[in-house]
Amino acid sequence: MDLAAAREEYLGYLRVERGSSSNTIEAYGRDLNRYIDYLAGSGVTEPDEVGRPLVEDYVGALCDLGLAASSVERGVSAVKGFHRFMFREGIASSCPTADLPLPAKPSRLPDVISQEQAAKLLDQPFPNSAAGLRDHAALEVLYGCGLRVSELVGLDERDVFLGEEVLRVFGKGAKERVVPIIGAAARALGTYLREGRGELVGRRPTSAVFLNVRGDRISRQSIHAIVERYGRVAGIDGLHPHTLRHSFATHLLEGGADLRVVQELLGHASISTTQLYTHLDRSHIRRVYLDAHPRAHHE
Repeated sequence: MDLAAAREEYLGYLRVERGSSSNTIEAYGRDLNRYIDYLAGSGVTEPDEVGRPLVEDYVGALCDLGLAASSVERGVSAVKGFHRFMFREGIASSCPTADLPLPAKPSRLPDVISQEQAAKLLDQPFPNSAAGLRDHAALEVLYGCGLRVSELVGLDERDVFLGEEVLRVFGKGAKERVVPIIGAAARALGTYLREGRGELVGRRPTSAVFLNVRGDRISRQSIHAIVERYGRVAGIDGLHPHTLRHSFATHLLEGGADLRVVQELLGHASISTTQLYTHLDRSHIRRVYLDAHPRAHHE
């Protein structure tokens, strides 16, 4: 039995014995057609002619097609299931896909806004009210200190040391770190604490820094809505609080900050997580090269 005939046997097995949906069978059929055509291009049409190196070459070619990671993963799963079936049914004498790992999903680069967009967001006019002062401070602290939303809403008054220009932050796993708060972020937070927070405090005392209109600790959902609303006014649709954290890290690195320092500021346990932020744009890389390399301007 050649590979094309074995493919029909396998799809029939999925349909009858496994009860797979018609959509799954159709997708697997396309994946296996691509695989069998690839093997035929190498002169391979029989199950026992397929070796592990050829399978690995195919996986590499699949990754190079520019398909979505989920499509590549499904294609490899289809090939692995096909070979397991042929080996189990005695159609092939070996299984070249045994222990074949699925390709690693590419790391998704974080969304960022430009420094110009950040300035437009934070320099826009905010309402002259307690809520307006709060919103401005929240945005400045998210971008100026690189906090997670949970860290922002978890801030208590005892965690703010504006005189020493630091915040005490409790991150994932209640891990404590100290981050600097300087410049615009410090000014906005100071103004809110002096002039706005008192108006929001309700009957029940609370130590929370950021409060809602009822005087309770503000929720993460409310911060999401605040960020999205002011982002829309600044012409940035769908702005997310985490985008401000990503932008904080990226803009620090573009300014020449050391990766280890950024790791500490973000509270990352591993430097490999922080390395996601090193996707500096080509123009920045070119400027650094021109400024730093001794032969860059050599005629």
